[in-house]
Amino acid sequence: MTWLRRRQGLLDGVVFSGGEPTAQTSLPSAITQVRELNFETALHTSGIYPTRLAAVLPSLDWIGLDIKAPFDQYEQITGLRGSGAKARLSLESVLASGVSYELRTTVHPMILTQDHLITMACELRSYGVRRWVLQEFRQQGCPDIELLNTPTGLDQALVARLREFVPDITIRAAT
Repeated sequence: MTWLRRRQGLLDGVVFSGGEPTAQTSLPSAITQVRELNFETALHTSGIYPTRLAAVLPSLDWIGLDIKAPFDQYEQITGLRGSGAKARLSLESVLASGVSYELRTTVHPMILTQDHLITMACELRSYGVRRWVLQEFRQQGCPDIELLNTPTGLDQALVARLREFVPDITIRAAT
């Protein structure tokens, strides 16, 4: 906190990110301490701990929530039992909270097919979501040769179709 105290007036806020911040039991206390220094607070999360997320939402100014797959196919994508139900609960909490948010999905054609993305767009629309960021897969640090050798990128006809369900879609290019 000393480092942040010295930067009061220089920084606007603090983003809790990296790994999965909600896995840290000290997250609520850290957010409280940062808010006491009058910084805005933001959080990047996969939503795997919906109860912990719901507990800190009132203390956040912004949240970035990863939506990895259609909810009924989360387990196949993440390899984690019950992850779809947890992601759905986290989405519901974020939407009910009134906190400014970004929903985003990293797209690779070997992991998410066009049908997956259309299903996701339908699911998001059913929740009233109007903004969705589609992130292109980044190759940096990926050890899977098959993923690396598969062409990526989003087909513009598909994006147009997805916008029929979620009108404000942003494409975030791989860097």
